[in-house]
Amino acid sequence: MSETLPMTTKHCTVERDGDVVTLTMNRPEARNALSPDMLVGLADGFTYVDETPEVRCAILTGAGGQFSSGADLKAMGTPSESEHVRKRMTESPDLHWKALLRDYRMSKPLIAAVEGYAVAGGTEMLQGTDIRIAGEGAIFGVWEAKRGLFPLGGSAVRLPRQIPYTIAMDILLSARPVTALEAKEIGLIGRVVPDGTALDAARAVAAQVEACGPLSTQAILRAWRDTEYLTEAEAMPIQDTIGWEVFASEDAQEGPRAFAEKRPPVFKGR
Repeated sequence: MSETLPMTTKHCTVERDGDVVTLTMNRPEARNALSPDMLVGLADGFTYVDETPEVRCAILTGAGGQFSSGADLKAMGTPSESEHVRKRMTESPDLHWKALLRDYRMSKPLIAAVEGYAVAGGTEMLQGTDIRIAGEGAIFGVWEAKRGLFPLGGSAVRLPRQIPYTIAMDILLSARPVTALEAKEIGLIGRVVPDGTALDAARAVAAQVEACGPLSTQAILRAWRDTEYLTEAEAMPIQDTIGWEVFASEDAQEGPRAFAEKRPPVFKGR
């Protein structure tokens, strides 16, 4: 039974179902273009996921068969009608970068479930997620150059590090659309599923992640992020330190014991 969480805003619904939190960009009439209400809901939802021990992973998706078309060029700079949202934006002037997952990396697995358009800020946000699933009709792209703008969400730096350089520059400099099948081929996303089933597929993956040891999944993410730009020789001692912390946990005893007893493990995150 899902529960709507209090950080939900007009344009971002945050729900918890057991150990999984789903953040839904909810402005379908504008292809889920970013708004202050959406940014606050996303940023506060991400914080909730990271700070709530019982939450194992999160899903990021969009309402109405769309992911996000990025910044709202028609309403850019228009303040929210919500006093709470205006206050949060004033208190945290860099909150939008956190919502876009640019200067903020979550400590728990984040799964993207994409349908329809995931362009401009939608593709930029996608690059901050860990597992990416898209309907076969999804469209990706970083289109800022087409409008004489710049992809401040980080794609000029991040996209060439995630996919081959020349393909990244093709996408960035020509501002062309990218189909789901091409996105999978170049490694921008990991799975393509029939249209309308991306969220169901993401929930199935979330259940698999949820069944794993939370200390293990978080440590794997941490090891990668703490060593991303190091040489292998520099990175291994860091990953070993992180890994041995996991082996010293109660969960590391529970996993093999459950295997020997032929039952599902009961991980407690300690």
